[in-house]
Amino acid sequence: MRLSKALNEKVMDVRLRDKLVAEGKISQAQVDEYFKSLQDESSNLRYSSRSIDSKSEQNQDFQN
Repeated sequence: MRLSKALNEKVMDVRLRDKLVAEGKISQAQVDEYFKSLQDESSNLRYSSRSIDSKSEQNQDFQN
């Protein structure tokens, strides 16, 4: 991976992206363009019932 691509992906990390947009360091148009450039990976999607079950178990732990 080229360094410039890696840095661009880091900037678009959800943990940084919103902060950088709010500070005016990147524009919403840049964010939109980045999303458009991503490949469609929906064919690789897999659902897991375990994650739903885990969430239910966690909620029960908090209620007890």
